Amino acid sequence: ALHVTMKLSIATLILLFSTFCFGGSMEQGKAESQQLMDAVLPLAEQLLAQHGEFFPYGGAMTPSGEIVSVAAYDGDEHPPSSEVISMLQQAFISAAQSGEYKATALVYDVRVPLPETGEKSDAIAIALDHESGYSVVVLLPYQLTEQELRFGNIFAQAGDNGVFK
Repeated sequence: ALHVTMKLSIATLILLFSTFCFGGSMEQGKAESQQLMDAVLPLAEQLLAQHGEFFPYGGAMTPSGEIVSVAAYDGDEHPPSSEVISMLQQAFISAAQSGEYKATALVYDVRVPLPETGEKSDAIAIALDHESGYSVVVLLPYQLTEQELRFGNIFAQAGDNGVFK
């Protein structure tokens, strides 16, 4: 039941955030971003549940609609997350410029103030960018105890549209 509620609220959020977008086919951009997010999010949930953490990773949608995994590696076994995020961002930008992707998702761990309380929480962040100009960062707060992984209320903010310039 958790996943069903989550998907409903994600869809609602993505609809709300259409006001931040312009040009292109926004409906298609939102739908494809939703599809990409549904494909990449389970890995973060699984890694958190099994290991209590995860390194940033990415996913992308090709022009044909295929979803592919995107990883960054520079030879360092434990690179700082900020470097991995930066490498993934650069890979997305160059692939977007050459027409390899029509949507990208960058998944990483953050600490964010919760909209309800302002209290800081760990969260899975999914930065979604689409060639239509649709750009949003979806945040899924979580609490990890020795017994379980619990998710809070999902929320979103406008993305910086940094991939498809």
